[in-house]
Amino acid sequence: MRIYTRTGDAGQTGVIGGRVDKDDVRVEAYGTVDELNCFVGQAMGFLDEEKFADLLADLLEIQHELFDCGSDLALLKQELRPYKVTAEMVDRLETLIDKYDAETPDIKKFILPGGVQASSALHVCRTVCRRAERRVVTLARTQPINEQVRRYLNRLSDLFFTVARLANVRSGKQDVEYARSAEVFRRK
Repeated sequence: MRIYTRTGDAGQTGVIGGRVDKDDVRVEAYGTVDELNCFVGQAMGFLDEEKFADLLADLLEIQHELFDCGSDLALLKQELRPYKVTAEMVDRLETLIDKYDAETPDIKKFILPGGVQASSALHVCRTVCRRAERRVVTLARTQPINEQVRRYLNRLSDLFFTVARLANVRSGKQDVEYARSAEVFRRK
């Protein structure tokens, strides 16, 4: 199999159900999800396999789900096939957030992204995830999308925030509060 096809040389790419310009808002959306997936893989490389076995398994599943997100975003018409991303996947992310948040100390103020290398990488995942979400919001203004993808990305960025903190906690590193932050977080 050849990796190159030459079909994109004129500035268009194939999506499920047709071809679009490579800078189409749809391509921007699923391309940013793909970029996020790469950063997730990089962050996984910074996690100790013993100390973070549970998180590594969850992140691997998330990588598969990010491919599902990209696949749904590349779909021009839902009639071509059923969507892959479901409300149950969003619910599972909420369960993971609650699970990992229980291991972290309460915070009241914003924290600076950083700490151990894994935490820093997971904060990068959080910000790229937010950008992917913004691209999906832009796409949804003009074209139909699977609304669960937008919900999934919104929840996923919250998970990345939580597990970035978890990476510091399990590594014995304290988060650094933003010095000029008001108290913005409240436990329920």
